[in-house]
Amino acid sequence: MNKKLQGLVLKNSDEIIRLWLRKVDQNHKKKLGQVAEVSDELFEGTNREFANVIFSMVENKGSTEELKTFSERLIQLGWPLSYLTDGMQVFRNVTVDYLLNQTEIVTKEDCIEVLHMVDDWIDPIIHHLVNEYSGNWENIVSLQKVALQELSAPLIPVVQGITIMPLIGTIDTERAKLIMENLLHGVTKHNAEVVLMDITGVPVVDTMVAHHIIQAAEAVRLIGATCILVGIRPEIAQTIVNLGINLERFPTKSSLKKGFEAALELTGRRIIDMDGSGDKIEELLETLSKE
Repeated sequence: MNKKLQGLVLKNSDEIIRLWLRKVDQNHKKKLGQVAEVSDELFEGTNREFANVIFSMVENKGSTEELKTFSERLIQLGWPLSYLTDGMQVFRNVTVDYLLNQTEIVTKEDCIEVLHMVDDWIDPIIHHLVNEYSGNWENIVSLQKVALQELSAPLIPVVQGITIMPLIGTIDTERAKLIMENLLHGVTKHNAEVVLMDITGVPVVDTMVAHHIIQAAEAVRLIGATCILVGIRPEIAQTIVNLGINLERFPTKSSLKKGFEAALELTGRRIIDMDGSGDKIEELLETLSKE
């Protein structure tokens, strides 16, 4: 009976596609248009191609090559997974209704078999589509994570011998490890004598965060450079004192400007204000802190 029902579906594929296209109406297109630019021609053409891919899988007993190519193209176009899964559910309902209406061929006793047969067609397709999309999402998340890591602990050379690491956001164990790696690599690469670690953008400094910062500063000291902690706001200073955290071994400054001046002194230089050039230095430091 299964082969007979399959033959009936394939023989009447044009009629089933027509019924399916009627169900996948403009409301579906309107929802799709919220995430992708879709013309009427593209929407109708893609629907027909989708239907042909489904029937191809039914006829070839689960061959996924055409479905893989089709889903990859939709992913590149930015079409959501819901377009495919909703379309498959509509196709399931249309096909079941069509078969059950063929009373001359399909009896009441065949109803359960019809439902199971259509499920056996549709479920593997949905499973494959979900896997394709989830694999693509995982790849995007992985790439975004790498990009964010590269931006989360940048080391910026300012002048010869002086580099700045502006930190923004919370510092967890994974990010602390990245900060340490970037610091050590950057100090060696840029031949830095002084590193300004700016925590102006770190919202909370607790025992764990302070421990990570002290470890990073100590590591910088061990390779022959000095780490100056800058951007210590009054509330952060109060928290550090209340927690009993000892920062005596490391120079600290309240602002990036003061830290930069201290770094110049440590490298045997100082700022001389000639015709307002000091204002330009302040503008430079403000720009760096915004970065």
